[in-house]
Amino acid sequence: MAVSCLDPLLVVEDSTADFRMLKRLMRQMEVQRPIYRCQTGDEALELMYRTGRYESAETLARPGMIMLDLNLPGTDGRAVLAKLKQDQDFTQIPIVIFTCSSTPSDIEFCYRQGANGYLVKPVGIQELTQKVQAFVDYWLEANTSPFFVLG
Repeated sequence: MAVSCLDPLLVVEDSTADFRMLKRLMRQMEVQRPIYRCQTGDEALELMYRTGRYESAETLARPGMIMLDLNLPGTDGRAVLAKLKQDQDFTQIPIVIFTCSSTPSDIEFCYRQGANGYLVKPVGIQELTQKVQAFVDYWLEANTSPFFVLG
């Protein structure tokens, strides 16, 4: 079943291999929404706040969903999550953590900061495909975005 939505998905992931695999799986799952990628937390914040290299990117649509790795160079995913969820302009954008960390303190921290979901990256391709399919089925297909309701 094809997934269609105008709001882009922002993937904040420093690993090129992980991003390529994620994008390949989403293409196989017929995800139609644009997928943006930021490799660092600093770049993600620049994109969201339209600063730095994104200062003149008025035509770049605001992401309607963020998939965020925790372990990033520079400003890490924990700090990005905290900053975005404390900002009234971004608090309604769903943020799902997609990381290798299964540490209980990371999971607890992320939910306390307002994460909407927490997925631990599996090692095997079959398990990864199942996790990505579950993400696509719920977050990109079944879930109703607050932007749909608010117009």
